[in-house]
Amino acid sequence: MSTLPLAGIRVLDLSTVLAAPVTATFLGDFGAEVVKVEEPGRGDFTRGTTDGARSAYWAQEARNKKSVTLDLRTADGQRMVRDLVPHFDVVITNYRPPTLRSWGLDPDTLQQFAPDTVLVYVTGYGLTGPYRDRGSFDRIASAFAGLTYVTGDEDREPVRSGYSTIDYMAAYLGAFSVVTALYHRDTAGGGGQVIDLALYEAGFRASEDALVAYATTGRVRERLGNRNPKIVPASDFTTRDGRRVSVHAGTDTLFRKLAAVMGRPELAACEQYATRAARAEHADALYEVITDWAAEHAADDLVKFLSDAGIPASPLMSIADIAADPHYRERGTLVTVDDPDFGALPMPAPMPRLSKTPGSIRSTGPALGEHNTEVYQGVLGLNPDEINALRTAGVI
Repeated sequence: MSTLPLAGIRVLDLSTVLAAPVTATFLGDFGAEVVKVEEPGRGDFTRGTTDGARSAYWAQEARNKKSVTLDLRTADGQRMVRDLVPHFDVVITNYRPPTLRSWGLDPDTLQQFAPDTVLVYVTGYGLTGPYRDRGSFDRIASAFAGLTYVTGDEDREPVRSGYSTIDYMAAYLGAFSVVTALYHRDTAGGGGQVIDLALYEAGFRASEDALVAYATTGRVRERLGNRNPKIVPASDFTTRDGRRVSVHAGTDTLFRKLAAVMGRPELAACEQYATRAARAEHADALYEVITDWAAEHAADDLVKFLSDAGIPASPLMSIADIAADPHYRERGTLVTVDDPDFGALPMPAPMPRLSKTPGSIRSTGPALGEHNTEVYQGVLGLNPDEINALRTAGVI
C-alpha cells in the first residue's frame, strides 16, 4: 500500500468528547501518529466505562491511536505534558479556557516553547469573545448555532439532530484546518500557529442563506418540518408498506420527470406547477397529489421507479438498514475490522476516499495506558524506574 499522506506527522490528543478527539481520529486515519492522553484508572469518557475498559464506541473513535495515561490535574502531569508538546507537530485540546490557563496549556504558554507546533483549540465558544469561558457540548452548540431552532415541525417545539452532527462537522473542519496549517508551515516556512475553532461555528456555517436573508429582508428562518418553501416538491412520503421515502424533484426538469413517472404528465404543463415559483405557491395542493400517489406503492418499488427516471430518492434508513445495504458494503463506506474484544466489528471507513493515498484502519482503540512505556521512554527519555515512580504516585 502507498505511504499514507500524513505519515510522519505526530499528533498529541489532549481532548475528550467529541469534536476534538474525532479531529485526531480523522488525522490518524490518513497516517498521522496519534498519541491519546487519558486519565489514569478511568480513561477517556468515550470509553463508556469507569474502569478504563474498552467499548465498541471506543474501538471505533480511538482507532489508529496510542494511549498514554497522565493526570493533568497534578503539577507533575502538567510539567510532563509541556515536555511532550515540542515533540509533536500538532496538539489538539478542548478544555475550557480557564482550565487551559490553570494547567499551563493556553496558547501563549505553549507557543513559547513549541513555536513550530500547530495548536488546535476546539472550545465551546472559542478563545475570544464574552462567552469564551463557557462550556459546551453538541446539544448546546446546536442550540447556539441556530440549528435546533429550525429543526422540527412548525407546529411543535424544536428538536436536536438524532446524532452529534455538530461534533463531527467540527471535527472535519478541525482536520481541514490542521492540514492547511501544516501546509503553510512546511511549504512556506511559516512555523506553527494557533487554530481557534468554536464548536458552534461548524453548525452556524451550515445555515445556508439564513443570515443574509435576515439582513436583507428581515425574514427569520423558521421550522418547516420536511419541506423547503422554495423547492417543491422536496419532502418525505409514506408508502403502502408504512415506510418513509425522501424525494427531491424541485427543479423544473426533475418535476417533469416525476409527473411522467406518476402517469400525470399534464401536471408539469399546468400553470400552477410549471415553474419552481408556481409550485412553491401551490405546494399544499401538489403535495396532496404526490402523497396519494406514493401511498399506492411499496417503498422499494417507489425508490426504484424514481431512481430509474433520474429522480433523487431514498428510503429513510435506520442503522439496521445501513448495516444490510449492499451499496455501503460494496463501495466501502462501511468496513469490518478485527477487534480483540469484539471480533469482526463494522464501522465507518476512513473518509473521504483518496485514489492514491486512501486512509486505513491499522488498529482499533487501544487499552488504557497501553503505550505508556513506548511514549514516555521513547519520546521523553524516561527510564523504567522513573516511569514506575510516576505510576506509583498516580501521575500516570
